[in-house]
Amino acid sequence: MVPTAREAEWRAESAWTRELGREWAGRPLETWEKRGRGRGHAPRILLARLASGEGLAEANAFLRAARPWGRPGSSWWLHREGDYDFALVPLTALLWLYGDRPETLWPETREHVVHTLLTEAGGGYRAKVPRSLGLVSETENHLLMTEGSRYLKNRWLALHGRDEARFDNVANGLEAKVRELLARLRREGLYEFNSQPYIAYTLAALLNLEAFAAAPVREEARALLDELNHAYALGAHRLRHFAPFRRRVERAGETSLTAGYQTAFFAAWASLGAEAGMRLPELAGTAAGHALTASILPYRPPDAVLRLATVGGGDYLARLGHGPEGSPEIFARAGAQLLSAGGVARGRRALLVARPIVLWQEDAATELAEVFHLAGPGEDFKTWNNTGVHRELAVAAGPVRVPAGARVVEETGGWRRYAGTGGRDVAVYAGDGYGLLVLTGEPLARIVAANPDPAALARRFVFPDGREVGYDPSAERDTWVIERVDGVVMDRAFDGWPRWEVAEVKR
Repeated sequence: MVPTAREAEWRAESAWTRELGREWAGRPLETWEKRGRGRGHAPRILLARLASGEGLAEANAFLRAARPWGRPGSSWWLHREGDYDFALVPLTALLWLYGDRPETLWPETREHVVHTLLTEAGGGYRAKVPRSLGLVSETENHLLMTEGSRYLKNRWLALHGRDEARFDNVANGLEAKVRELLARLRREGLYEFNSQPYIAYTLAALLNLEAFAAAPVREEARALLDELNHAYALGAHRLRHFAPFRRRVERAGETSLTAGYQTAFFAAWASLGAEAGMRLPELAGTAAGHALTASILPYRPPDAVLRLATVGGGDYLARLGHGPEGSPEIFARAGAQLLSAGGVARGRRALLVARPIVLWQEDAATELAEVFHLAGPGEDFKTWNNTGVHRELAVAAGPVRVPAGARVVEETGGWRRYAGTGGRDVAVYAGDGYGLLVLTGEPLARIVAANPDPAALARRFVFPDGREVGYDPSAERDTWVIERVDGVVMDRAFDGWPRWEVAEVKR
């Protein structure tokens, strides 16, 4: 189901990426410490300088003076020196991109990077959080960053004259373990799906493997990248994305429609691809640094994936399963409009953030308040089951929020119809304890005629063409809100949904 074709021509750079690179190359190199700018910014400033050729003397001097400020792996109270793998990933990219270009990365600097700053080598593979007595599994982003960097340092040394068995990734077993990890993530999907900001570090580690690994690992990394980017594109509308996510629940209140870290990668690719003239989101901080990395490393998404994320395409209902105790992602595209379900929260231990259901249209909205959205009950995301999305319909146990400036076309029988885009308007109904949103090209008189009993709207909606959707806005948080479609009972237990289910809709 995941597109893979790549026939488009890509620009080497764009005005946007040139300005991004120039801005980062011009930043000061202040410190190289975990809690300073070294953790996120200094390695990317160095990468920008080497890529642009600006400030090379200072960059090389800075690198030679640097020392590892910690150890890889998750940081916690028994491993406070953790998180050094955040630096390993850009350092690894820097080595592979410029290590054989002595005019850019000076030989003595390169040797310092290889033998001092890149701390992981050999056949070790740490699947558990450091100092957790082997009881706590390491997170996906840390596994990929640490073990991917170890693998690529081994490979660099093997290709540059070191013939010890411990640097042979096949002989030491590391290649098999990295491939097994990538295959598992493809099979099961990410536990940290859409995670802010961890999805960015997962992608960055995969970009390194796709660029520099041996063919078997490179192909697995590319396939996983394609899948992750296709999942994003299914729920994106002109580089706006607002899907449920797992981890960092303190970000539940964020309302920007363009601040997702994966959006930063797509912004770089869009600027270099066929959509170079489109309006790109404004990026700041680490997100901009990830866009810089995406523009420098060679991976580019499949043609259809980039097109879907930027200009759209096709009508479909997509249901992406995330396994037991997870939240599904559900997207329903109808021409220029896209309904994106907000998912479900399932208790503190699940670390899931449910978001409002949002309606994407052809507009310039960048904040949640600027689009139609609905959620409920109440205002606490931890109580929400916002999975009530199907073709041209969304329902939740709370009201539909209407953006300021939405133009009312007509109203009758408790319904309001607002001007929409792409040939469909937005019909909204405020029920007792629920909200209903329908995409329609029909006048309200026909909708009311098809639904003459207002009380029945609490559980069922009939489209003027006869299609019927049954739902339970107060469904339990392990159950899809949609109950029946045209009389057919739905598989509502989304813990058992397949990883991918994308059904094209013929109109």
